[in-house]
Amino acid sequence: MSGHDNGRVAGEGGFRVPRGSASPGRYGEQVFRPQDEGESERIDLAAAVYDATTLARLRRLGAGPGRRCLDVGAGTGTVARSLLREAGVTEVVAVDRDIRFLTSEPVAGLTALEADVTSDRFEPGLFDLVHARFVLMHLPSPARMVRRLAGLVAPGGVLVLSDAVDLTTDGAPDTPYTLAMRAMWRGLRDTIGTDVTWVPRCPQLMLAAGLESVAAEIHVPPLEPGSAISRFWACTWDRARAAMVATGLVDDAAIDEAERRLESPTCAGLSPGMLTAWGRKPAQPR
Repeated sequence: MSGHDNGRVAGEGGFRVPRGSASPGRYGEQVFRPQDEGESERIDLAAAVYDATTLARLRRLGAGPGRRCLDVGAGTGTVARSLLREAGVTEVVAVDRDIRFLTSEPVAGLTALEADVTSDRFEPGLFDLVHARFVLMHLPSPARMVRRLAGLVAPGGVLVLSDAVDLTTDGAPDTPYTLAMRAMWRGLRDTIGTDVTWVPRCPQLMLAAGLESVAAEIHVPPLEPGSAISRFWACTWDRARAAMVATGLVDDAAIDEAERRLESPTCAGLSPGMLTAWGRKPAQPR
């Protein structure tokens, strides 16, 4: 998610979302600001890597005609638009704290909603599919957020959550790449509260939230010179450079070397993976 909230905003049907003054330490304020040049391109590099995997899973879970979907932290809207154009869903409500990228390309059936999903007054209704990718890892209280998003799933519907799992620290050798990754995770934790340590527990959090048929999978894209994922990490390190250097784990020269290594055939590291977990709301109350 990205952007900042001031005042109030209304969605379709008169639905209103409170927007207070921006609090410090949030995604899109100190790093990954949507107003910065090149941020939409950075987001779209991730989309190029992960969208096919995400869309295939959503379709297998029933995304299709007649379905009403909520896409949380929709970013530039690639998943939301693909649900409409490729999966043929009836409606997608795409929510983000900053919707400038969502409104730049209107699509029939797409509603862009500027809102803060952490607000107690975020109540957009019930949906057949609720999806969030790389969102909860940047928010406090992931267990609470899983419960909140599960509460937006209609009976018989499905919640699908994807977040990063770090494969670059425990047991990984020290290389320019892994040192940069470790500095990135620590720097993001220190500045905006990013935490991926809980992500492997996401299926258990879904069970605790009352969902059934819970399962999960991990997708790890290969690091190859010139690939979208390698370019994404280089762009991300540039955005987070100040936070990374502040950790004391790396300096600017080390980050530059890590970026060069990404473009070298000698870079044999593992990219952080994307863990996707899903669970279905019981059709009838237990």
